[in-house]
Amino acid sequence: MGKLVIAGFDGSDASRAAVAWAAREAPRRELPLEILQAWPWGPGRPLGTGQAERWGREQLAAQADAIRSRFPGLEVRATHVPGDAVGVLEAASDRAAVLVLGARGLGALRGFLVGSVSQQVLGSATCPVVLVRAPSDLTDGPRSDGNAERGLVVGLDLAHPCQEVLAFAFETAALRGTPLTVVHAWGPPAGTEYMHFGAIGGLEDELAEPERRALEEAVMPWLERYPDLAAATALLRGHAGLTLVDAAATAELLVIGARHRRSPVGAHLGPVAHAVIHHVRCPVAVVPYH
Repeated sequence: MGKLVIAGFDGSDASRAAVAWAAREAPRRELPLEILQAWPWGPGRPLGTGQAERWGREQLAAQADAIRSRFPGLEVRATHVPGDAVGVLEAASDRAAVLVLGARGLGALRGFLVGSVSQQVLGSATCPVVLVRAPSDLTDGPRSDGNAERGLVVGLDLAHPCQEVLAFAFETAALRGTPLTVVHAWGPPAGTEYMHFGAIGGLEDELAEPERRALEEAVMPWLERYPDLAAATALLRGHAGLTLVDAAATAELLVIGARHRRSPVGAHLGPVAHAVIHHVRCPVAVVPYH
């Protein structure tokens, strides 16, 4: 586990929101904050980029000073690294406990516009990555900084390993002293779609029982590990992506797992994670597993 909370910074409103979120998270974890700026131009760079780089460094220094003023007890490091943003952020994930990135928003009804840099980093980072929207994108939905009473939501796919996801969710909720809801979406077994709707409804409790038992078994060791945490489980019928978006409508943070997938065009996320990060309103923590 890394020994830093790292926030990517490019001068945008979304990246400033990410830095602010990270600055609140770092003291909870008793870790320093690093504000990381990647600069893509090296030797042979285009004319005029020297002035742009000076502007970038000035913005980075000003952001670090602003955070130090707001959080006087927090150790803040400002780091400028020449290199492609994806490569710099991927490397940073190896030394981070949490990597925080900004995401441009399209409004609460349409969700995140997650750029190519964030998408690539989410598909290959080795630590949990949190996506945060700018406050201007949240005028019709919950604010990113949140209210601790809203609680955390974690989505589980019981068909895949979920210990890393549960570990991050329970630790984060405990550090915040906020309730946690563990959500698992399920659907009737294959073939039941041909049954009459009323018949399926009458059998729903029976059909859901194996899923309920599996959910309780997965969560029980974590409930025992965090006995003082207000945690509950929710077994919800429906498509996993849509169910999680609805479940996180009033959450301060949604936690999901993402299995890194390799393809000829590089690493990418699965369909549920892809749907969630594009449509959920609150910050989203994506926890990698293999």
